[in-house]
Amino acid sequence: MNPTSTAHVAIAGAGLLGRLTAWRLTRAGYKIDLYEAGSLTDSSSAAISAAGMLSPLSEAVVSDYQVYRMGLHSLVLWPQWLEALGRQAPRHFHRHGSLVVAHPQDEGELLQFEADLTRVVGARNELVRHLSAQQIQTLEPDLNPHFKRALLLENEAHLDNRELMQSLLDYCRNSAEIRLFEHTKVDVGPHTVTELNPLKKRNYDWVIDCRGVGAKTQQPALRGVRGETLHVQTSEVKLQRPVRLMHPRYQLYIVPKPNQRYIIGATQIESEDTSPISLQSSLELSSALYTLAPAFAESRIVETDSNLRPAYMDNLPKVEFDHGIIRANGLYRHGYLLAPTITELVLTAFGQPATSDEFFPFVYDHRIPHNKVNV
Repeated sequence: MNPTSTAHVAIAGAGLLGRLTAWRLTRAGYKIDLYEAGSLTDSSSAAISAAGMLSPLSEAVVSDYQVYRMGLHSLVLWPQWLEALGRQAPRHFHRHGSLVVAHPQDEGELLQFEADLTRVVGARNELVRHLSAQQIQTLEPDLNPHFKRALLLENEAHLDNRELMQSLLDYCRNSAEIRLFEHTKVDVGPHTVTELNPLKKRNYDWVIDCRGVGAKTQQPALRGVRGETLHVQTSEVKLQRPVRLMHPRYQLYIVPKPNQRYIIGATQIESEDTSPISLQSSLELSSALYTLAPAFAESRIVETDSNLRPAYMDNLPKVEFDHGIIRANGLYRHGYLLAPTITELVLTAFGQPATSDEFFPFVYDHRIPHNKVNV
C-alpha cells in the first residue's frame, strides 16, 4: 500500500505505540484517526507510569535474547527519531549508562546478575564495566559509600517519558493530517472501527490496534501485569543515571527525572489489580531508597502510581498482520525499550523500509502474502 492523499488509517490506542505510529505515518503521507478510550491530556497509559529506561542489558537478564537485540536497535533509533521531532523533541534524553549495585551482604545477587547477563549476551561484552568503591563514588558521589563494587552498563540510556508523550501529543494536535477521538471506546476489525457509545462504525484502508491491556476484550491471550512506582523530590541527592539495586526479594530501580524528581519502582506483580499502591510496597520502596542514599530521608513523596503493562504468556511482543488490520501489543515491561523497533515493523506494511529485518521471524505472529515487507 502506497501513501496517497486519500489513504486513511485508524489507530486504536493513543499510548506510546499509538502516538509514535501516528507521527511516523503522517510523515509518510497518511491521514490518521487516533482513538483513545480515556483522556489524552490526563492519560492513564502505561507509558505515563513508566520510568523511561532504555536498558537492553539490564532487561536481558529477565527476558529473551531477542528483546536484548531489539533494545539495542531501539537505542539506535531513539536519537534519530527524537531529532526528527525537532523542537518537540524531549530535552531530557541522557545516555550516561546505568549502574547496578548491591549491598555488601547481598553481593551474591550482583554476581548472579552478571552470570545471567553473560549467559544471555555472551562472555565478551565491552559495554559492561566493573567499578570499585572509589569509582562508584566518582560517578555517583551521593550514593551510600558502603557499596564495594558495581557494574556500569555503559550503553544504556533514559528519557523523560512524560515529556516525550506530551511532545507526541502536541504533534498530533497540531497536525492537519490527524483527527483525535478521546473518551471513545472502540472495537476493531479488518478495515473497521466501531465506536461503542454511541454505536457508530467507520471504515478505513487499514486499522492498527495498539490498545495495550485495553485490547484484552478482543485478545483474550493478553494479560495485565501490575507495576507500582513512587515519585520523590529532593535537592539533597543528585544522580546522573538510573541505579538498579540487586536484592534477594526484589530488584529496585531509581531513575532521575527533571525538577529534582526521582521515580522508584521494582519488579512486576502478577495481578490485574488497578487499585492504588499498597502500604507494603510503599514501605519497601522507601526503605530500599533510604539504603541507596540516606539523604533521601528528607525527600518528599510527590506521587504514587500503579498501572498494568500488557503482556502475552511468554512476555514477548507480537505484531500480527491480517487483511486490513494490524495488531501490535505485548510490550510488557519493555515499552520504551522496544517501541521504536515495533513501530518500525508495523510501518513495513505501508511500504516503509525497516532498518533491520532481524526481528521479523521473532515478532510476527503471522504474515499475509500481499504485505510489503522487506525480508
